[in-house]
Amino acid sequence: MNRIDNDLLSVQEARILVENAREAQKVLAAFSQEKLDKIVGHMAGAVCKHARELAVMSCEETGFGKWQDKFIKNVFASDFLYKNIKDMKVVGIVSEDTEKKTMDIGVPVGVIAALPPSTNPASTTIYKALIAIKSGNAIVFSPHPKAKRTITKALEILIRAAEESGMPSGAIGYLRTLTIDGTTALMNHKDTSLILITGVPKLVRAAYSSGKPTIYGGPGNGPVFIERSADLKQAAADIIASRTFDNGIVSASEQAIVAEECIADEIRRELRDNGAYFMSEQESEQLGRLFFCPDGSINPEIVGRTALELARRSGLCVPQETKVLISEQTYVSSTNSYSREKLCPVLAFYVEKDWLNACEKCLELLINEGMGHTLVIHSNNENVIREFALKKPVSRVLVNTPATLGGIGATTNLFPALTLGCGAAGGGFTSDNVSPLNLINIRKVGHGVRKLEDITDGVLKREAAEIGGDISSAVQNSVNGTHDLIELLERLLEQLK
Repeated sequence: MNRIDNDLLSVQEARILVENAREAQKVLAAFSQEKLDKIVGHMAGAVCKHARELAVMSCEETGFGKWQDKFIKNVFASDFLYKNIKDMKVVGIVSEDTEKKTMDIGVPVGVIAALPPSTNPASTTIYKALIAIKSGNAIVFSPHPKAKRTITKALEILIRAAEESGMPSGAIGYLRTLTIDGTTALMNHKDTSLILITGVPKLVRAAYSSGKPTIYGGPGNGPVFIERSADLKQAAADIIASRTFDNGIVSASEQAIVAEECIADEIRRELRDNGAYFMSEQESEQLGRLFFCPDGSINPEIVGRTALELARRSGLCVPQETKVLISEQTYVSSTNSYSREKLCPVLAFYVEKDWLNACEKCLELLINEGMGHTLVIHSNNENVIREFALKKPVSRVLVNTPATLGGIGATTNLFPALTLGCGAAGGGFTSDNVSPLNLINIRKVGHGVRKLEDITDGVLKREAAEIGGDISSAVQNSVNGTHDLIELLERLLEQLK
């Protein structure tokens, strides 16, 4: 009975939250970009002061990752993000071409339903709230049940700061009674304009079935190719640093290394020097049994755990300094645990004869899982880099950088984001690092600059010239010139009407 009551309560709460958000958004829609920026700046500054507290709280509540790295992500999602968007023009006139007499006007989509993950609960919540208000939208969150306390704390800080700066009450809201029915009601409400999901795969189908536009940051399974011209020492250091960042739970991070045969031994040596442990076939099988549940979903017990914890859980004896566990593989298949995304510091290792074969192996891995997400290449050969960039079904190609930090825009100039679109290849409609620009519609304004007859004038003149040439030819070359001449003149008159 209590569960039924909670379902009904959650559904009713979702309806009220969206209705309040709708009314608040009508007020926000009238705000200038300057006024919205003032609110966003206050929000970012307030929540950044709690970055460490939220990081510790997240680890204590979920058991995932490292608080030190979550602290970095929280600063990234607040202070660093704000610095990157504060001068961005998103609402009102965003561009104007006085010569062509056109204008683009940014129009908020309305009310956004947001589902943050348990893996990056505080940082993703902060990021989504900031880009929503920046673009003049209201946003209602359904916190992840495993990170409810952390997400709620972050939202309370953000709401208080925003309302102190003039944001209308209700523009940011969240479900307090969490049920599947309530979250579904939130997504299906007639006044919900867009759904923004990051890392909650069990609710993606429900989001798409709502008929609402859905931006989904899907699973990554990014391969990293190390080509013979790469700085091998730097590549190995980058990969280990990336795969251990927050214990491997960022979707952009490397999942499988593909190395050219001629440098494979040196790569193994560099990886070992950076804390990698290469498992035997039997050890790989032991660890592989832990990765997934019988229904194919990832086992939450391995998510965000250290290499030493994973080794202990699977009965492996590894050196105390081990940071990453690596399994040498040959084939890619849907039944091979090492061919899929693993949210922990584990890597597959493939050796290919040359870059052309490596290219095919990367493609196999992406087709198996992770289409549309991310590919990494370590190389100083611009031709090879270009070939990989041109031909891989991904939304991000990262070059000579740790994937975890490069993919989200920390060590690259990609937009700083914690929702990474996977495009059509990954079943979404944007391939962007999701920004405020993805949360608006563009209203096009165009002044009249020509008349309809201007479009056909050139064609008619050309045809007239051609007919004139035919008349001259008919007069000079045909015995029946008079008949042909009359016929051509009639054609000319018809074209000039």
